[in-house]
Parts: sequence; C-alpha cells; structure tokens
Amino acid sequence: MAHIEFVDETLRDGPQSLWGMRMRAGMALPIAPVLDRTGFRVIDLTGSSGFEIMIRVFREDPWEALDLLVQAMPRTRLRAGMRANCAVSFGVTPDALMDCWMRQLNRHGCRSYWIYDVLYNMEKMHRLAKVAKEFGSEVAGAVMYFQSPVHTQDYFVDKVRQLAASPDIDTILLYDTAGVLNRERVSQLVPALKQAAGGKRLEFHANNILGQSARTYCDAVEFGVDILHTASRPMANSSSVPSTEIMAYNLELLGHTHGLDKKRFDEVAQYMARVGKAAGLPVNQHNEYNVLAERHQIPGGMMGTLKAQLANHQMSDRLDEVLRETALVRKELGYPGMATPFSQLVGIQAVLNVVTGVRYGTIPDEVIQYACEWHGKPVAPIEPNVLDKIMAAPRAAEIRSNPPEQPSLAELHARHGTQDDDELLLRALVPATDLEKMRQNGPVQQRFPLLSSPELEQVHRLMQLSAAKEVQVRNGRFSLSLARD
Repeated sequence: MAHIEFVDETLRDGPQSLWGMRMRAGMALPIAPVLDRTGFRVIDLTGSSGFEIMIRVFREDPWEALDLLVQAMPRTRLRAGMRANCAVSFGVTPDALMDCWMRQLNRHGCRSYWIYDVLYNMEKMHRLAKVAKEFGSEVAGAVMYFQSPVHTQDYFVDKVRQLAASPDIDTILLYDTAGVLNRERVSQLVPALKQAAGGKRLEFHANNILGQSARTYCDAVEFGVDILHTASRPMANSSSVPSTEIMAYNLELLGHTHGLDKKRFDEVAQYMARVGKAAGLPVNQHNEYNVLAERHQIPGGMMGTLKAQLANHQMSDRLDEVLRETALVRKELGYPGMATPFSQLVGIQAVLNVVTGVRYGTIPDEVIQYACEWHGKPVAPIEPNVLDKIMAAPRAAEIRSNPPEQPSLAELHARHGTQDDDELLLRALVPATDLEKMRQNGPVQQRFPLLSSPELEQVHRLMQLSAAKEVQVRNGRFSLSLARD
C-alpha cells in the first residue's frame, strides 16, 4: 500500500475547465485559509491565461490578486503553470520575457511550477526549471498525454527520460488533458514512465471528460503514481479533474493512506457551490462517456472556454458539429497535442470551417505559424493538401519572412517603456487600453455580497419568471414593469 499526496485544483483547473477561467481572487479569498489547512502537497493557483482574463474581463490587477491569495495560504506551497515558450496568446514569447515571468511569479510567492511544451523543446523547459531553482522552488516536468498513431508509449518514455535528466526537475507530471487513459493503457504506461523517471515521483492529472478518470486514478496508484490532482466536488468532474472527496474515500477503501483533513471537505464544497450559484456558473457537473471525445481530445480547460464562447455567439446548438470538425482538423494538421496552444489552434480552425462553410477558407495567423514550425516540428506531417491551403493564405508569405525574435530583457524594457518587471509582463500580456481600464476600475474586489443577499434572491425569483409575459418589481417608491413584445 502507498501514501498518496494531493495537488488541489479547486482554484485553477476547476475554474478553467468549468468556468472558462472566470474565477476572481475575491471569490476564493474566504475559503483559501480552509484549503490551506486541508493538507495538500500543493495548491495549483495560476498561469498567464488567468492573468489575461483578470485584466481583460474583470479589470483587476492580477499581481494584486495573486498577492492576496498568497497571503491567505501561507502553509501550502502554491503552484503556477508555465508553457515553456509562451507567456500569453498563441504565439512565441522571447526567452528573456519567459525567464522574467518565472522570476516574478517566484517573487510574488509561488514556489511550485509545472512546465510543459507540447512539442517538447527540452532546452527551454530545462532553462525555466533552472530559473525556478534560483528561488528553491519545486518543478514538475509535464508529459502531456495524447492518443494518436504517432503518440506511442516509446514516444512518452523518451520525453520522460529527457525531462528527468535535469537535476532541476523534481517530479514528472503525467497530464491526460482529455481523460482518455484507461486501466489497460495505464498498466503499461505508468511503470514504463516510472522507470524512465529514475526515481523521481510521478504526478497524475486527468480531466474527467469521459467520466472514467476517478477509476483511472485508482489504477494509476496501483501501478506507481504517487501524487493525484483533484478538486473540491463542486469544481470537479465533467471537464475538470476527479473530486478530492471521492479519491480520498477510494484510496482508503483500497488500503492506501493520505494526509488530508477530511473534516474540511464539506466547508470548501458548500462555499464553492454558493459561489458558482451566485455567479451563474456551473457546479457539480458530470459527463457521460462519449466516443467523440476520444476523437477530438479537446482538453478540459479549453472545453469550458469553447462552450462559453459558442454560447456568447448564440452557437451552442452547433457544439457537436464543431467537435466533429475538430477531430478531423487535428488529424489533418498532423495530430498536434491537444493542449495550449495547439488545442486552441485546432479548435479555432474547426469553428471557422463550420461557421464559414468553407474548410480552410479562413486561416488564422497562429495556424500559419504552426505550419511554419515556429513552435517546433509537428509530431506528424501536415496533410499535403491542407499544407498547400495554409501556405497559400494571404498572410503566409509575411509570416514566413518574420520568424520570432529574441530581444534581450533590456530591449523589452525599452520597448514597453518601463523598468518594472511586473509592469513589463502586464504590458506584454494585454493591450494598453485594457490596462488603463483595469487601473480605472480600482483595487481588487475582495468581498462578494452577492453570495448571500436579498438582492440575489430577488434576481433568482425574477429568473424563474423569465418566461412570463410581464414582470413587475416594486420596492418602496421604486416601480419597474417589463413586458414582452
């Protein structure tokens, strides 16, 4: 039997997968001290995409928000995620800015990192791990699991061996973005990865898109996984990870041990359920097994964002069509691993193909950059007829002639007009107009009275009456009547 540790995803992958990253610091602050006392090895907290959402959607300073959360959780090591070659967007970020990003996250209190690159530029991954070690931080080198004719077991074993060769990488993270691993695959893959890791501990993260990841977690522990990624039940399952509650229970039944304080589970779950209800966001979600999900392999984080974007454009009814097209585009583009940025590139191209009705009639710059190997050589060749269409796109010639640059940090400071590294990263993340709106909005909101208020209950009652032809609201001298045309 084994002692299993947990990485908590209640505040990072849960909101990313279920809420399209719509988690504000003020939503998490009241419950953060409880999570901090629960006994997690690590609490996963942030990444560059979350920073961008904080600025562009909520108009809040992400550095201030991060500081508040770090102060609220002093007992537990806090984690940030890093893509080895990009801090934001789907392009390529200069190495100097990536190193700056790693150092600033450390200076603000993050002491654990998972670093990944879907095309495994080992030099960049190892370099960032070395920067993290300047601060004594823990580093997990991520192996993103995908199914395709070219993503073989030997392929993954080779990547683990290369990652584990770095003394700056402490653990190996097996990350199943689409939740497609099952017992048969785990029984072969996990022992092989453990051997390749050379004694370094193995973490496992599987988004429960097919509804089978909790079972796979049990199997993974049997075959040698040491650390599991879970979330409080309202923020778990569906396109998120399995719940902490069920995995602690399952491990105990199987004779394993853990160090979690189960008495704190209910308080966290009840709070997160109230937060989701107040914000009109989904909680306590579950998925049924869907064969199509194995084909498109859209990761949990992207699935939440994709659904939200389709809903915003009144296209929710075309989700299945987009998913089918995603599976086909992925094959045509050489089976790119379905994690950022390639899951988004494949998904965006699929949406454009569906919406315009002309396959590859409109091709985003990022797809051209992928075909030009800005991110590295594709795992498999792009289908020739598709590659011809990409390279014939109006922007292709210009992109081919302007590969990514590598300015120094001093040049970046001069370009963005600041010597402050926090400010430099913000200016690199989003346009100046968004930063100005953020600053006009004032400090980070730390309290959310909507979690329990008469106004919220009134809104709920009004929502229940939304099908009525006429609604009247009266409050003292105030009166409002709404009628359908």
